[in-house]
Amino acid sequence: MPAPQPGLGPETAVSPAPFPAASASAPAAPIAVALLSGGLDSATAAALALESGYRVIGLSFDYGQRHRRELQAASAVAERLGLAEHRLLRVDLAAWGGSSLTDLEQALPSDGVQSGVIPSTYVPGRNTVFIALALSLAEATGAERLVLGVNAVDYSGYPDCRPDYLEAFQKLADLASRAGRAGHGVRLWAPLLDWHKTRIVREALRLGVPLEATWSCYAGGEQPCGVCDSCRIRDAALIEAGRSDLAGLYRARSSPAPLPCEAGPTATGGAAAAAGEASGGASQAADRPAQHPTTQTPALP
Repeated sequence: MPAPQPGLGPETAVSPAPFPAASASAPAAPIAVALLSGGLDSATAAALALESGYRVIGLSFDYGQRHRRELQAASAVAERLGLAEHRLLRVDLAAWGGSSLTDLEQALPSDGVQSGVIPSTYVPGRNTVFIALALSLAEATGAERLVLGVNAVDYSGYPDCRPDYLEAFQKLADLASRAGRAGHGVRLWAPLLDWHKTRIVREALRLGVPLEATWSCYAGGEQPCGVCDSCRIRDAALIEAGRSDLAGLYRARSSPAPLPCEAGPTATGGAAAAAGEASGGASQAADRPAQHPTTQTPALP
C-alpha cells in the first residue's frame, strides 16, 4: 500500500508503507512533529508516522494537569519508540481552570460517556494552544507534518477534536506561516480521527506500541483508577481486541520513568517493545537508535 498522503482523514493512515532503508545516497528522512500526551492514541499516531518513514520529534506539554503520570508516560513512550527527539514545554492552563483536569476542586466524571454532553474533562483552548505551539516547532525544524492523536468517536465530541476544527486550523496554518504562504506548509495529520478505540488498540498492537508504558487514566496514582471515562473506554477496547490481560489496572508497573526536568537530559533510545505487546509481528519502530536527547523547554511567560 502506498505511503499516506498529507491530509486529515484516517483513510490516509491504514497500513502506511515503511520508509526505505537509509543509504549513503538516500535523502534524509522527512521530519514530523508528534504531539505526545503519554496516552494510547498519541503513541499510536506517532508510531504510524515512524512506520511511514518520518523522523519524529515528540512534543509534550506540562499544562498544569492534575497529575504528572501522563508526562512520565510520554517520556517512556518516546524512548521506547525511539523518537529522534522529545521536548517538554510548560504552559500553565491551570492558571484559570475551567476543567476537571486542571482544577482539583472539580470531581472527575465516572458515570460513563453521555451522548451529546461535553464532559468536564474538556480543557478550554487546550488543543488550540498545543497545535499553535507545535506548528511553530514544526516550521522552525522544517517538519512536513504535524501528527495528532485526536479522536472524535469514542469521546463526547470535544469541540477541538472534530473534523471541521482541524480543517479550519489547517487553513489558519497555511495563512499564518511563511512555509504555508509559500505553498509548502505543515500538514495536520490526524490518522485516528474516526477510528473506534478497538481499532486503535489493534493497530497499536500491530505496530508494537508499548501499551504498558502508556497512561490513559484521568487520575494519578500508582495504578489507573479503572472507573473514569478514559479507563472504561480503554479497558473495553482492550478486552474486545483480545487483550484482557492489559485491561483493569493495565498490568503491574515498575516505578514510573522520571521526567526530563527531574532527571536531566536523557537520550531517547530504541529499546525493544515488551514481548507479548505486539500482535502479528515484531515492531518496526522498537529498534530505532537514539538521535537526540530529551529537551525541556523553558516555561512560557
